[in-house]
Amino acid sequence: MQFVARRPSVVGLLQAAAVVTTVFSLATLADSLHRYLELFSHFRLQYLIVSMVLCLSLIALRSRRWAGLMLVITVINALPVATWYLADTSTHSDADPQIELMLANVYSGNTNTRALIELIEAKQPDIVFLQEVTDRWAAAMDALQISYPHRYAIARSDNFGIAVYARDPLLSVEKIDSPPSGFPTLVLRQSVAGRTVNFVTTHPIPPLGKDGFDARNEQLASIAAVINSITGPKVLVGDLNTTMWGHHYDRLEQDTGLRNARYGFGIVPTWPRQLPFAMIPIDHCLVSKEFAVVDIDSGPSIGSDHLPLTVTLALVER
Repeated sequence: MQFVARRPSVVGLLQAAAVVTTVFSLATLADSLHRYLELFSHFRLQYLIVSMVLCLSLIALRSRRWAGLMLVITVINALPVATWYLADTSTHSDADPQIELMLANVYSGNTNTRALIELIEAKQPDIVFLQEVTDRWAAAMDALQISYPHRYAIARSDNFGIAVYARDPLLSVEKIDSPPSGFPTLVLRQSVAGRTVNFVTTHPIPPLGKDGFDARNEQLASIAAVINSITGPKVLVGDLNTTMWGHHYDRLEQDTGLRNARYGFGIVPTWPRQLPFAMIPIDHCLVSKEFAVVDIDSGPSIGSDHLPLTVTLALVER
């Protein structure tokens, strides 16, 4: 007897994709159970898009039960995504005083320093925070010495150099060697309309492997302790190597009382720039209750694997 292998049908392939999407969508809701689940939890927007496409495709092919399953999974994925679009962002759009920040992970191997300099010159933010700063990048930023005379840079040969460039004077800058790896965190203070505003910028290691995962989480916990030791208006900016859907990100918000500037403005993904469909939001600005967010947006490519993030804040509460 001769057996002839059958080619899988279109419906069969879609059903297989539906099974995979369902498993990832549901399993990653319990991301606190294992680091691999958290690693895949960051693609919630992608799961939403895929489940929607599968639902519509299965409806078109009259596979009703599978379409119904995908409708349920679409709703499950939509809930944690939609919350970032629903908040009212119009209340303080014209409030003063306003502060415009720019955060850019420049990528230590990026040699296109001119693209960022031109973007800064065009946008004219009040403060610029850079990450993955090398000697090359620190030297290149001297081109902005006149516009941004107040600066503090720690250049490194790895991916954890960090720097800040400000138009107006900084009251103080404190360098902290964050545990467990001693990567630099900066705490700076600046007077804005007679009030002292505190900025914290940090860059933990990517959570790859158990050691990287544990190290990132320990640094995030240490940053929460730093934030809680500060009084007055607070802003945390940095490539935190987690998205808003990660368990340890949730803990950071809960422990500090800060909120993400993205609320009401959408996901605003920033990495990896070279893979648009896979992009996720890992570069963040979190603010205390004294701030309203006027705008947040990602910028154009600067040659890095990250897109820069620009945030406009209004200081509204005493």
